[in-house]
Parts: sequence; C-alpha cells; structure tokens
Amino acid sequence: MLFNRLRLSGFKSFVEPTDLVVEPGMTGIVGPNGCGKSNLVEALRWVMGENSPKRMRGDGMDDVIFAGSASRPARNIAEVSLLLDNADRSAPSQYNDRDEIEVVRRIEREQGSAYSINGNEVRQRDVLTLFADMATGAHSSAMVSQGQIAGLINAKPAERRQLLEEAAGITGLHARRHEAELRLKAAEHNLERLADIMAGHETNLRSLKRQAGQARKYARLSAQIRTHEAQLLLRLWADAIAELEAAQVALRDAERRVAETAEQAALASTVQAEAAQRVPPLRQAEAERAAALQRLRLERDAIDAEEQRARDAAERLTARIAHTDADSEREEAMGTDAAHHIAAIDHETGELTAAKAQEAEAIGVARARLAETDDQLRSADRAADALSESLTQAETRRASLSAAAESAEGRLTDLVRRAGEVADERARMGEVAPPDQSAEDQVPEIVAARGQVARATAALGDAETARAHTNEQLAAKRDALHEIEARHRRLSVEQIALNDVLRANQDDLFKPILDSVAVTPGFEAALAAALGDDLQASGDIAAPAHWQQVDRPAPALPEGAAPLSQCVSAPAAVALRLSQIGVVSGDKGAELRAQLAQGQRLVSRDGSLWRWDGYTTAPDAGTRAAVRLRQRNRLAELTNEVVAAKEQLDVARAAFDAAKAAAKAAETSETESRTALRIAEAALASAREAFAAAVREAVARSERAAALAQQAQTLATEIETLGRRAQESRAELATLPDAAALRAEIATARQNLDAARAAHAEAERTAARLAQEAGMRGTRLATLLQERGAWQARATAAEAQLEKLSQRRAADEAELKVLEAKPAELAEKRRVLLEATEIAEAERNAAADALAQAEAALAAADREDKRANEAAGAAREDRVRAEGRAEAAAERKDSVKSRMASQLQCGPDEAHAVAGLEPGAALPPADEVDATVERLKREREQMGPVNLRADVEAQELEAELTHLTTERDDLVGAIHKLRAGIGALNREGRERMQAAFVAVDRHFRELFGRLFGGGEAYLKLVDSEDVLEAGLEIMASPPGKRLQTLTLLSGGEQALTAVALRFAVFLTNPAPVCVMDEVDAPLDDANVGRFCDLVAEISRTVGTRFLVITHHPLSMARMDRLFGVTMFERGISQLVSVDLARAEKLREAV
Repeated sequence: MLFNRLRLSGFKSFVEPTDLVVEPGMTGIVGPNGCGKSNLVEALRWVMGENSPKRMRGDGMDDVIFAGSASRPARNIAEVSLLLDNADRSAPSQYNDRDEIEVVRRIEREQGSAYSINGNEVRQRDVLTLFADMATGAHSSAMVSQGQIAGLINAKPAERRQLLEEAAGITGLHARRHEAELRLKAAEHNLERLADIMAGHETNLRSLKRQAGQARKYARLSAQIRTHEAQLLLRLWADAIAELEAAQVALRDAERRVAETAEQAALASTVQAEAAQRVPPLRQAEAERAAALQRLRLERDAIDAEEQRARDAAERLTARIAHTDADSEREEAMGTDAAHHIAAIDHETGELTAAKAQEAEAIGVARARLAETDDQLRSADRAADALSESLTQAETRRASLSAAAESAEGRLTDLVRRAGEVADERARMGEVAPPDQSAEDQVPEIVAARGQVARATAALGDAETARAHTNEQLAAKRDALHEIEARHRRLSVEQIALNDVLRANQDDLFKPILDSVAVTPGFEAALAAALGDDLQASGDIAAPAHWQQVDRPAPALPEGAAPLSQCVSAPAAVALRLSQIGVVSGDKGAELRAQLAQGQRLVSRDGSLWRWDGYTTAPDAGTRAAVRLRQRNRLAELTNEVVAAKEQLDVARAAFDAAKAAAKAAETSETESRTALRIAEAALASAREAFAAAVREAVARSERAAALAQQAQTLATEIETLGRRAQESRAELATLPDAAALRAEIATARQNLDAARAAHAEAERTAARLAQEAGMRGTRLATLLQERGAWQARATAAEAQLEKLSQRRAADEAELKVLEAKPAELAEKRRVLLEATEIAEAERNAAADALAQAEAALAAADREDKRANEAAGAAREDRVRAEGRAEAAAERKDSVKSRMASQLQCGPDEAHAVAGLEPGAALPPADEVDATVERLKREREQMGPVNLRADVEAQELEAELTHLTTERDDLVGAIHKLRAGIGALNREGRERMQAAFVAVDRHFRELFGRLFGGGEAYLKLVDSEDVLEAGLEIMASPPGKRLQTLTLLSGGEQALTAVALRFAVFLTNPAPVCVMDEVDAPLDDANVGRFCDLVAEISRTVGTRFLVITHHPLSMARMDRLFGVTMFERGISQLVSVDLARAEKLREAV
C-alpha cells in the first residue's frame, strides 16, 4: 500500500481543510521556523495512532485542536484523514475489498478521539496493527527527526533493538503476541478462579447437607414458639382492652374540666379588655397636658434668653459708643497736626524759592573762572611736555649711541676671541680630517652576532617542534586517562549501586540463602525459576523461614537432564533440592516431564520450568530471585573489572605524568632557547649600533671641518664691520646737547603747571558746589510739594471720618434707648406666662392621677386573666395526657393485633385455635408464657444460623458443579492452544529477527561506505544470546580512524552513521512513506549531497515516497517538488506547492 494524501482540518494551526499530496519521489516541506511544518508530521503520526500528548507537544490531547487566534475563534473538532492506495490488494482481508483505504481520526474537545477505516468505526488497536503490518506507524523508523537521530546516538543497545524489530516486521507480531499473552494470563487466571470456585462449591455442598438436619429441628422449635407466642398475645390483647376502657373514662373527665376553666378564662378576658380600653384615652389626655406644660416652660426659657440677649446688646452698644468717641478725638488731633505741617512746608518753600532766584548769577561767575583756569592749565602743560620730550629724546639717543658703541666693542672682542679658537681648532683637525677606521673595525663583530642569532633561531625551532610533539603526546595520554577514568568511575558507580541494591534487600537479622549461592553466569534464570522465592529463606534455623540440611537418598533425574547443582555452588542445606532439579534445553522439557519423580523439576537456561505435577512457567515469567542472582553475578564481574580498570588507571596516570614531565622539560628547553635568541639578537643590535655610531662620527667630523672654515670667514667680515660701527657711535655722542640745562628749564615749567592745576581745581570745586546746591534746592522743593499734598489729603480724610463717626454714635444711642426699655416688656410677659404654667401643671397632675388608677385596675384584670388562662391550660394539658394514655392504650391494642397478624398470620378471634385454647378459656399468666417463649427462642438461637433452603440449594449447587467442570475442560484446551500459538510467534520472531539482523548489517556496511566515501562499520548483538532480548551495538571506523563504538565518534560522524543505520533498517523492510524532519541539519554540504543522492536512489529503487522537512538550500534544490508552509495570518498555517521536476522540464522546453 502507498500513501496518497494527508488531509488536515482544525488540526493545530491548520484551521482550514488542507491537503498534502504525497506523490512518488522526494517531496520537500520548507518554511520559516514556527510556521507549522512540524504540525504536518505530527498530524501524520496522530492519524496513525499516537496517544501521547507530550509527543504531540501538548499537555492534553485536546491541545491538537485549533485554539483560536486574534481573528479566528477556536474550534471544537479536529480531523485528520490519510488516503492509502490499495491497488495491489496488500491490506488485511477485512479492508481488502477496495482500491483505496481512508483512515480517519477525529477528536472533539473534552470528548476524546474516534477512529474509522473506510467509514466504519474501529478501535485504536486496529489502526496500530494496520500500520504496524505495513512496517510503519507513529513510532516507526520511517518517521525520522533530528531528535531521533540524537536519540539513536545516545540510546542503549537494548533500546536500539527496536530498529531490528521494525526491520524484521515483527512490530505487529509483538502486538499479537502481547495480546495472546494477555489472553493466556486471563485464561490461566480464570482457570485458577474456576478451580477455587469448584472447591468452594464442593465444600458448600457438604455444608448444605449438614444444614438440612438442623433445618428440621429448627422447624419443630419454631412451631412450639408459635403456640406459646399465640397464648402470650391473647393475654396481652385482653390486658390492652381493659387499659383502653379505663383511659377513655379518664379522658371524658378531663374534657369536662377543660370546658369549665375555659368559661372562667373567657369572663376574665372580658374584664381585662374593658380595663384596657379605659387606659388609652387617659394616657392620651395625660400626654397632652404634659406637652402643654412643656411648651409653657420652653416659652419661659425663650423670654430669659431674649432678656439676656438684650442685656448683651446694650453692653456692646455702650462699648462701641465709647470706641467711637475715642476715634473722633484721634481724627481731630490728626486734622490739627496736618494744619501745622502745611504751614511749615509753605514757609520753607518761600525761602527756597528766594534762594533759587540768586543761584544763576553765582553759577555763571564760577563757570567763567573755570574756563579761564582751564586755558592756563593747558598752556603750562604743553610747555612742560615739550621740554620733557626734548630731554627724553636727547637722553635716549645718548644711551642708544653709548650702548651701541659698547656693544660693538664687546662683540668685537668676542669675535676676535672666537676667531682665535676657530683657528686653533682648524689647526688641530688639519685642512682635511684623517679617515676613521672605527667603522671598519665593527664589521667582524656584526658578522659574528648574525651567526649567533641564526644558531639561536634554529635551536628555538627545534625546541618548539619538540614541545609540540610532547604536547600531542600529553593530549593523547590525557584523553586515554580520561577515558579510563570514565570507565573506572562508571564501573565503580555501578558496583556501588548494585551493592546498595543487594544490601537494601537483605534482612538485618537473618541473611537469605540467596546471598550464599554462587551460580554460573547464564544459569541465573534457571535457578530463579527452580527455587523462586524459596531463595529468600535463611540458612539460620532460628529464622521463621529457613533451610535445614536433610540426609536422604534422592531419585535420579531423567536421562538428558543435568543436575542444577553442577552449575550452582550453594550451602549443604539446599544440596538435596538442587540435585532434584535438572537443566535441559528449551525443547526437551515438555518431553522429559513425564519421567520426573515426585518433587523433581526441570528448568532451562532461559527460565522455563516443568514440574513433576504438571506446573509449567514460561521463560518470561521472571522473578526477583533471577534479578538478584544476575545482580550478584554482575557484582562479581564488576569487582574484577574495577580492579582491572584501577590497574589500567594507574598505568595511564603514570604515562600521563611522564608525558606531562616531558612536556614540562620541552617547555623549559623552549624558554631557554627563546632567551638565548633574545641575547643573540641584543648582541647583534649592539654591534649594529656601534657600527652606525662610528659612521655617524666620521660624517660629523667632515661636516665640522667645513663648518669651521665657513665660520672663520664669517668672523673676519663681522670684526671689520663692528670696528667701523663703534667709531661712528663715539663721534655722534660728542655732538649731542647738554642735559643739565634742559632739566632746569623742565623744573621751572613744572612749577608753573602745578600752580595752574591748583587754580583749576579750586574753580572746579566752586562750580560743582554751586551746581549741587541748586540741585538739592530743586529736589527739596519737589519733596515739599508732595508732602504738602499728603498732609492736605490727611486733613480732608480726618474731616470725613469725623462726620461718619458722629452719624454712627447717633445711631448707637437710639438703639441703646430701645434696648433699655426691653427688660420691662419681658418682665410683664414672664408674669403672664408663670400664671399659665401653674394652671397647666395642676391639670397635668390630675390627668396623671386618673391614668394611674386606670392602669392599677388593668394590672388587677391582667392578673385575674392570667390565672384563669393558666387554670384552663392545666385542664387542657390534663386532657392531652388523658388523650395520650387513651391513644397509647389503643396503639398497644393495635400493636398486639399487628403482632398477631405478623407472627400468627391471624386475628384475635382465630388466635385461640393457634394457641390450642377454646374461646373464653382461662389464659395463663403473661410472665409464665413469656418465660417459656424465651427459653424456646434461646434453644433455637443456640443452634446458630440455619439455612432453611439447604435442600434446594444443594440441588442447585450440584447442577452448577456439573456446568463448571465442562467450562474447566474448555479453559484447559484454550490454554494449550494459546501457549502453542505464543511459542510459534516466538519462533517466527527469532527467525525473522535473525534474518533482519543479517540484512540490516549488510545494508549498513554498504551505506556506511557510500556516505563516508570509505571506511568500515558493522553491527553486533550484545547482552544476550536470545536475539529477541539482545541489544544492538554499532561499531564504526571512518576513513583514517580506528574501529570504535558510535559514542566515541565526532558529532557529524555520529549523525551520518545514525542516518546510515536508519536507512539500512528502512531498506530491510521498506515502508510506503518515510518522513525526514531536518535530518540534514548537522551535516555539511558534501554530506548533504551524499544524503540526497541516497534518498533519491532509495526512492527510485524501492518506491518509497519521501517527505523531507529541511532548511538546507542544497536539499531544497534536490527535491522533486516543494510544499511551502506559510503564516500570512498570525497563528494560521497555509500550504503552497511547487513541482520542481515539472518546472525544470518547462524551463528546458523554453
């Protein structure tokens, strides 16, 4: 069958119906991360029966339903369908009537999943079996992801066995075997239950026969009890009738008393009601009088408050009038003060105005004098400046000429001396400097230093090479040491864990015999099947369960069975037991079981057991003893392995230490060589510097000679020039004027200048003083004008305020007169109100007395009414009690009648016949009859429980036993058939697994060489001789590397090796479809090319259709068609397709 189409609707991010067409060749699925590519793979796994929410990346299976987005509501249903091509009619018979098979899985939120095939609802197991028979399924090797590649690399050998099972196509076989084993266990359990039920029925049948005799005695005692109970009930019936008649008489008397007391209570109630009616009007009248009295009292309080308010207002007015008088006096004083200030201001203003009229003339005179002194000052200043300038120029010229002459003479002296020094130096150096031989002397030293540097460089290169070599050796020794340490640590941890496990299962007081048993490896399951939990018993006879040595002859085992004692070393207490256990191969146990003596049994190395009485166990019925024996043997192996690993660790550590010392020595040698090289390079640099210094010195001497010649010529010219300048300066000094005469003239001019300055300063001070006084007079006049205005405003305001105060005082005096007349008016009102209050108080007292008399009468009526009602209540209670006694008597009568009906099944009239008495006959005393009944009941109870249906039940049980015997025979036949079927499935599985291993190994060797371009690899079975239980180990040797396990390869090599194994399994049992989810991610471009070539070849030769999810451009280019998963709308995945093969043909056609 082939996969044609996958349809999704409402599944995760594919909210709209989406079809993924699976066509021949390679189909690529591409798209950015998070767009929903993996949802397609999960949909395929889900429709094939995946039931783990975690594998679907969810917390619950409802998480596969579209959960909604910003623009789309959530869905309640998700559905995935898978269309299969069944044109070759390779489907199971129940589905082989159609060319196409459609498998549908549908889930509704909170309702679970439903499966259907071709529209018919099926179980999940049917879907799993369908795909398992096709060598595919949700967990098959054809569903390959990057994580599964990593999981295959990190898996244990036993976990890799699943690949062989898929290659062998026994995944469905496993499911059928598991179902058969479940049926076998259920049948055996049913057989055990059936045996228990039959044994119980036989025991019950014997018990029922014993119960039949007891039932007859029980019936006799019951008849006697019935006769005496009838007599007792007749006695009770007569007593109940007499008690009922007496109770009825007492009830009639109680009713008469109730009537009398009720009449008296009604009369008292009438009197009380009349008294109660008289009280409310009196209470209302008393309240009205009290209210009127209270109003009068409130009015009196209001008059007192009004009088106090008038008194307070008069006091406030008196105080305000006094305050107004004080304000008037203050305002009058302010007006008088303002008049005085205005007069003083007018007087000062007149004086200032007169002075201001004379200030213009004085200021004009002062200004004319200031101008005259200013002209005189300028004239004297110009004369003094002219004389000072002439003196300064003369002195400056004289100093300049003198300095020039002295400088020229001093410079001339220096030049003459310098010319002599130059001549002496030229005499020492000669006309031409002799050749300097020091530079040539440095050349041999440079050559020697260069040789030393070359030798040091060569030595450093050798040291670096040696150090690199020792470092490589050190790294190799370190890797080896780490590997051995890891192995030693792993073995030690396993040893400690096994020790802990074995110690945890030990009894602190009694040691089990299992700990004293040593078994040959491979025979653990045989010993555990033979002894089982008996191995947990102790060898100490003080233990509750223990082994004890017994000396007796033992019968011989059948021929072909070796005693288990040959393979087991155990204490003498279990020697007899071990000698009666034979070890046979798996196919001889059933044949030799008939030859076993009583107590003997046969076992196989895989754990099968055949006992002399027919009891048989399968190989996979493991026990704790088998596990413990394997653990102990493994612990013994681990002890030796740990010792060997420790020795290897010591050797590796010593080799590592030696390599480390060699590396340290090489490093030291390299450091010394590097130091020698630095010293040689320093010597070479020093020699080169000395040579350069000699060359520089020779050049400098030559340049110095030329410079001295030029300097001598320059000095001669300068000496001649300076001599001439000195003579000219001395001559000009003699022609300059006399400085003393000029200084005397300057002193006279300065005296005249000082006098002019003093006169000018006095004129300036006079003009400034007059101007300042004029300004002050103007400012004062303005100030006086402002002050006069302010005082005039104050005088006006004082007059206005006095007018207001006068008016306010007149108003206050008028109001005070009114308030002084107020107390007399209030006194008259108080007198009238006091008279009215006395009258109201007398009326209120009279109303209160009348109310008190009415309330006293009402209280007396209430007491009488209460007494009458209490008497009536007591009479009614007596009537109720009489009624209760009458009802109780009637109930006892009815109870006796009911007991007769229930116990005797008759009435009082027929009870005499049951009691064996004539009607009207004397009845025996009740206590005597009751004692007889109790005695008979005790005798019956002493018999214990009695089954009155024992005879009927015994007959029914015999028929049930006959039916159960038939069912047991049917179950025994079914168990034999199931065991035969399981054995056949196991044999078929081993054969197919062995064939699959050979085929997978062959394909793996071939594919490994193709993917790696050489190298060698193979598979081997480990951990068990049974191919169904063995683990799968991968040995690989890439080109240029040694043979090693998969875990020791590099990451890329591991991934490529795992891919080769996956394809080897796939080629052994090809599936109709293969999904590759980013398998090419860890591969480089070259390996991706080989990977794509291999996938394309498998697709062509086998016909498998490949779905490849990839991000690699090279893989995309090699696909036959591409499906792109996009997410144009956030949270909504869409599928678009491109047929690359067709596009390529179109491009070639164009």
